[in-house]
Amino acid sequence: MGDKGAGNHSDVTDFILVGFRVRPELHILLFLLFLLVYGMVLLGNISMIGIIVTDSQLNTPMYFFLGNLSFIDLFYSTVIAPKAMVNFMSEKKTVSFVGCAAQFFFFALFIVTEGFVLAAMAYDRFIAICNPLLYSVHMSRRLCTQLVAGSYFCGWVSSILQVSVTFSVSFCASRVIDHFFCDSYQIEKISCSNLFVNKMVSLSLATCIILPTVVVIVVSYMYIVTTVLKIPSSEGRKKAFSTCSSHLGVVSLLYGTVSFMYLTPPSNPELRKVVSVFYILVTPMLNPLIYSLRNKDVKQALRKILWKKKSLS
Repeated sequence: MGDKGAGNHSDVTDFILVGFRVRPELHILLFLLFLLVYGMVLLGNISMIGIIVTDSQLNTPMYFFLGNLSFIDLFYSTVIAPKAMVNFMSEKKTVSFVGCAAQFFFFALFIVTEGFVLAAMAYDRFIAICNPLLYSVHMSRRLCTQLVAGSYFCGWVSSILQVSVTFSVSFCASRVIDHFFCDSYQIEKISCSNLFVNKMVSLSLATCIILPTVVVIVVSYMYIVTTVLKIPSSEGRKKAFSTCSSHLGVVSLLYGTVSFMYLTPPSNPELRKVVSVFYILVTPMLNPLIYSLRNKDVKQALRKILWKKKSLS
């Protein structure tokens, strides 16, 4: 395995999460910032799930996927943010070996699952715009459930493989992870093992799991754009594009930040931490806003709920 003489992973009981390398007095500011954004993540995504569940008019495939997207955003932020906030205010900043593995497992599970759910949403928009007469036949409740279940299954397989190879290595004397959560790249940096298998597993997962979701999204929108451009009226084109704009915004936010994080050279660790905040907290905070502000059905459902509460008070 190419061990350099340091202790095996079984000797490691905990890690130290460095967090942001800022002056100690700024940790309270980081804590408050994370608390504010995380609170908005909870409020936005729980509200979105509640609106979709309570309004019968939103009982459609698109909102079924959107409800699952909010559920995923809610939980993968929760996997990271509370522990990060605790460490901002703590002197020890430690996380147990098991806790680190669990955090990485659930984060990988939800982030990969979100990629597949976004691909399913792109396919849903493709059928709605390119084959509207057959939409109810193609996008049955059973198929939607199967697509979401398949998304979770792929996320589960991916996270098991990633955790298995990441935490089976031997670690050097250092237990310091230069991040505010258990990031695979930083964990591998303190390993003394040959990481060839890790790199091959990561490449295989990107090829077999991540790449297909990108292909589905890109191909779906190629067909959507081609179909919409054939619509004779400008009003019809505008209406068709408006049904996709929210999804495109969410896809751009997630894939843009993740691509920047993992495809750019790791020359600036602090910049990578800032970018991580975007896809861990900012994107889950913005997703409900994007859908609620740009979607008439959601705004109407929200008005109905508020009107009912006002009538009862």
